[in-house]
Amino acid sequence: MGKTEKFNKKYGIKKISEQGFFEHFFELALWNSRFIVTLAVIFGTLGSITLFLAGSVEIFHTIIAYFSDPMSSEQHNQILIGVIGAVDLYLIGVVLLIFSFGIYELFISKIDIARVDGDVSNILEIYTLDELKSKIIKVIIMVLIVSFFQRVLSMHFETSLDMIYMAISIFAISIGVYFLQKQKM
Repeated sequence: MGKTEKFNKKYGIKKISEQGFFEHFFELALWNSRFIVTLAVIFGTLGSITLFLAGSVEIFHTIIAYFSDPMSSEQHNQILIGVIGAVDLYLIGVVLLIFSFGIYELFISKIDIARVDGDVSNILEIYTLDELKSKIIKVIIMVLIVSFFQRVLSMHFETSLDMIYMAISIFAISIGVYFLQKQKM
C-alpha cells in the first residue's frame, strides 16, 4: 500500500470511482466555488493601485503647495499632514496587496512567478488564514499610528488636559508597538 492509499484510507477519502454521481459533482462544484475569491483578488489589487495613485497625487499637491507659497510654520504643518496622509494611503494600499496575495495563495494557487528563482518574499509566506490576518493586522496598526500622528499635527491644544491626553495616547501607542515588536521575537 502506497503513501497516497494509506493517507486516503486514514482520512476516509474515496476514489472518484467509489463516489456516487451526485456526490462527485457536488464536491466538484463546491471545490471550484473557491474561485469566487478571484473577485476579491482583482478588486483588492485595483483598490491598492487606486490608493497608491491617490497617495502619489497627495504628495504631488503637497509639493505644488510647497513651491507656490512662502514658507510659514503653518505651511510646514500642512506639508507634514499632506505627506503623512499619503503614507497612510500607501499603507492601506499595502494592506490590500497583502490581502490579495494571501487569499490568492490560500484558495487558488501559489504565485509561481514569484518563486522561479527561489527568492520568495516574506509577504508570500502565508499558509493559513491566521498568518494572513496577523500580517494584515500589523500593517493596520501602522496605519492607525500614522493616522494618529496626522491628527496630532492638526490639533490645536487649548488646555493642559489636552496635552496630557495626547501624552497618554502616545504612551499607549508606544506600549502597543513595543509588544508588537516583542511578539516577533
